[in-house]
Amino acid sequence: MWLLDANMDVHLISDLAGFQTSCDTAGKRGWKPLSNGDLVRAAVGAGFSCLLTRDQLFGESASRGLKSYPQFAVGS
Repeated sequence: MWLLDANMDVHLISDLAGFQTSCDTAGKRGWKPLSNGDLVRAAVGAGFSCLLTRDQLFGESASRGLKSYPQFAVGS
């Protein structure tokens, strides 16, 4: 399951559904106020395997969380 960061266009959900990719948005889950590291932890805990974001520095700010969950992917 994929998560769209708050900075992504929510219309991508329907595009991804066309590829049988289940996804949700951080905003819909109430996760907009979370820091990047906390967002990674929340996403992994909820069963997400990938985050799509436009935040070019996401990896740097969430590095500790990403190191703890090597199975979690981030695409920007």
